[in-house]
Formats: sequence, structure tokens, C-alpha cells
Amino acid sequence: MDPKTDKVTIWEKSAYGMGDLASNLFYQTFTMFLLYYYTDVFGISAAAAGTMFLVVRLLDTFYDPIVGILADRTNSKYGKFRPWILYTVIPFGVLGVLTFITPDLVTSSKLVYAYVTYTAMMFVYSTINVPYGALMAVMTSNSLERTSLSAFRSISAFLGGIIVQAFTLKLVHYFGLIKANADGSANEQFGFSAAMGIYSVLAVILFLTTFLMCKERVKPILDKKSSLKKDLKDLFTNVPWMILTLVGIMTCLYVAIRNGSIIYYFKYYINNTGTADLFGFQIGAGALVSTFMIVGTVCSILGTVLLKPMAALIGKKRVYMVSMTLGSVLSVAYYFLDKNQITAMFTFQALCNFAVGPAMAMMWSMYADTTDFSELKTGRRATGLIFSSANFAQKLGWSIGGAIAGYLLAWFGFVANTPVTAQTENGVRVLFALMPAIWSAIAVVALFFYQLDEKKVIEINLKLADLKASKLGYVPIQK
Repeated sequence: MDPKTDKVTIWEKSAYGMGDLASNLFYQTFTMFLLYYYTDVFGISAAAAGTMFLVVRLLDTFYDPIVGILADRTNSKYGKFRPWILYTVIPFGVLGVLTFITPDLVTSSKLVYAYVTYTAMMFVYSTINVPYGALMAVMTSNSLERTSLSAFRSISAFLGGIIVQAFTLKLVHYFGLIKANADGSANEQFGFSAAMGIYSVLAVILFLTTFLMCKERVKPILDKKSSLKKDLKDLFTNVPWMILTLVGIMTCLYVAIRNGSIIYYFKYYINNTGTADLFGFQIGAGALVSTFMIVGTVCSILGTVLLKPMAALIGKKRVYMVSMTLGSVLSVAYYFLDKNQITAMFTFQALCNFAVGPAMAMMWSMYADTTDFSELKTGRRATGLIFSSANFAQKLGWSIGGAIAGYLLAWFGFVANTPVTAQTENGVRVLFALMPAIWSAIAVVALFFYQLDEKKVIEINLKLADLKASKLGYVPIQK
């Protein structure tokens, strides 16, 4: 391997991770609070919100490959992928705020506003995040270094999650009291807008840091244009990519449904208005949700820190399978907990996120491996297109997961801010505990058929290194 494209400094890895910290200031807010915001603050029904999630995110899902194709064909003094970050970061920040502004309109007009702002936000999110994800594959050609970059990326994403979980509701309450309602209660509409304004400024700064400090080093074997038809044909004959995309969809379904239902689980099942006993400490109801989320994210970080040594020891595929298996079992266990078993809930949260954290990080490194596999097989390097499929999987899982959450809540008779019924309680338990486990179990089964183990990846990297060194007589490998 070429040492110039092999090692990445810790500073550059940290700068790369800042991009996902920026994204997750929005992504985590959308995952954990957006459904709640639309139903309890913005003022539309759970079914209407679920339909909007499905429609908008599906549209956005099929937009991702377009961005990937365009990024692959970009040539500038900044490279292929970095200029997309530079030119998209300001619209990214502005639309993040507009999505959380509640206009004084009738319900039907509000729904139109929600569709317009949410659609625009999702499209600009893709426009910056597809090239950002692909950037990792051209920063280094070393598989373990990519795993390390994935770990930095995921740890930064989890840090973004901690910020969102720890401060969002507090910021909403703080700013909501500044512009309080007539009865003196916090104005959550204004509170959410102000909180997202702060996150938007941070996101812009962090993404600009990624642009300035990260470099593109890995070049394709054949530096020539390829047709879209050939790129798409290569993509859909890349079996490891197809399997990994299915796994990614299932994993994101797991995460989207579980994270999106946490606030409902606490508000409508546990329904604690006083204090709760947690390992002998009394936790107020207002802090219970944030503490639960933070505990999970901290444990995800701890699991991800072990990602590179675990991958080196047993391989990426095995790490992923073990992680998702444990996540499935622990998720189901929640269904059998009584609403007063707070300590057990937090214990399962810690174990579940410690297990699943490495799986989420591993996916990005494995996508980079499928890029190398495709290049060796075809002679063309469609990095942007392949990484857009990672976003495709994420968005499709996210869209279906959000829709499932909204529809299930409606099915179980959920009406925002009304007395809790036994049917509603059971519904949020099914949503939080059982639904995620279904998708993670499918992901584990699919991984049995994924063939790019560590031995195969090293073999591919060595062959690519030889071909790039010689630049002579390259003939694509046929089946």
C-alpha cells in the first residue's frame, strides 16, 4: 500500500468526525423530537406526520443517488467531495431553523408549510451528507484506517446526540419561558426555534472545519469518465453492496423506531410526574428522558471506542452480527418491564447501546470496502454513488421507521396531550420494545451472506495498490 494514502493523522480524523457531529445536531433532533414536535407543539395529527415522513423521506431517499452521481463527476481544486460541503453548509443551517418555526396558520396551511420546509431540509441534508460520507473512502486506502475514521465519525455523532439529548429540552424550556404563554408556561414553539438556531450556527462552524482540514488522497485506477449506465450496472452487480444496503435499511429502521419512540415511552407509558428511584438516587420526571438518552449515548461511545480493536480481532462482519443480536434480545426485554422498574430500564439501555453502537459505526467502513471491491472488478471508482446508497439505506429506514411510528400510535388510539389509556400504554411498549427487534433480527440474517471478510478486503487492497503503482495494462476482473 502507498503510505501517502494509508495513514491519517488524529487531527484529520477528528476534523472528519466534526462533520457528523454537525449532521447529528439535526439528525438526532429529527429522530428523537421531530414527531413529538409535529404532534404536540406544531399541531398536526400523528397520522398526518407519519404520512409526511414517509412521502418526504422516500422522495429524498431517491435523491441521494443523484447527489452521489454528480459528486463522482465533480472535479475542482478542492477535489470531488469537499466542495459540496463548502457550498451547501449555509442552506443546511438556515433550513434547520425554518423546519422548527411554527407559523400562525390554520392546520391545513401548517401542513403545507411543514411539507415544504421538511422536504427542503431533507434534500439539502442529502446534498451535504452524501459527499461527506464518500470523503472517507478517498482519505485513505487502508481498511483499518477507514474503520478508525468510522469510529471517529460515530463517536462525534454520539457526541452530537449527547448535546441534543442533554440540552434540547432544557433550551426549549429556557427560551420558551422568555416568550412564555399567557398562562406562564414555556412557549415550546419559540423554544424549539431558538434551540435550533443555536444548533445551526454550531453545525456551520463544524462542517467548515471538516472542509478545511480533510484532504482527498485516493485516486481511481482509470482517470476517465464513465457512463451513468455503466455505473448503475456496476452497482447492481455488486453483491456485497446489495447485502450491506439491506442490512443498513434494517439497522436504521431499528434505530429510527427506537429513538423516535423514547419520549412517548416515558410520557405515555411510564407517565411519571414525581421522582423516580434510579440506583438509589431520586431523578425528577423532567430529567428522566434526557438522562435515559444520555446514558445510552455514552455507552454507544464506549462500545465504539472498542471498534477498531474488535474489528482487528474478530472482523467487521462478526462485530456487526454480535452487536445487532444483542440489540435485538435487549430490545425485546423492555416489553416485559413494569413501568416502575426504572433502574432495569436504564441498565438495559446501557447494555443495548453499548452493543449496537459499534454496528452503526462499522457500516461506513464496510461501504468503503464495497467501493474497493467494485473498483477492482470494473476499473471504475463510483465512490459517491456507492456512499449515496448508505444514505439511501439510512433515509429509507428513517422514512419507513417514522411512518411506522406515526401509524402505530394512531392504530393504538394515541391522541396527543390527552389522558393515557391502557391501549395507548401497550402501543408505546410495542413500538419501543418489539418493533425495533424485528428489523435488527433481519439485519443479522442478511449478514450471513456478506462475503467481504478481512482476508478478502486485504487481498483487494493489495491488488489495487499494485495496479495503481504500475498503471500498466489494467484489465477489469470478470466473474
